[in-house]
Amino acid sequence: MAFMLSGNPQARGLAVLRVLLGVFFIFEALGKRAWLFDTGPLSTMLHAWLQGAGPTSRWYLETVCLPGLAIFARLVPLGEAAAGLALVTGTYTRLAAFMALLMVLNFHVASGAIFKYAFFTNAFGLPVMGGLLALAVGGVGLPFSINKK
Repeated sequence: MAFMLSGNPQARGLAVLRVLLGVFFIFEALGKRAWLFDTGPLSTMLHAWLQGAGPTSRWYLETVCLPGLAIFARLVPLGEAAAGLALVTGTYTRLAAFMALLMVLNFHVASGAIFKYAFFTNAFGLPVMGGLLALAVGGVGLPFSINKK
């Protein structure tokens, strides 16, 4: 127990954040594993978002997301799983956090959530993005990490 009490408390706090966000992404990936073999669930979600999309989200959905549906249906669960595993193990934490931040930002722009007041009160919004940004900036040399760089 003494080893957990020694050292930098900020680094220990970021390490806890890193592991918990990693677990979050692993479970997000598990929830999307069907996308690897069936693009239908992602297609349904994107088309539902398109119905109420504002101009920016509509453009993003029509020019990026829907044309790349087959690729994104596979990349999203694989990317979430990879980011989650990297964060849990502390492997390239800053890179994993930055890539996960881009994935989360992608979903918030596509859904239009980032442009609404509810984004600021949604647990998938600022808390996740803020935690990932904190790890992307300060996630170097954290305790219990495989890679300290």
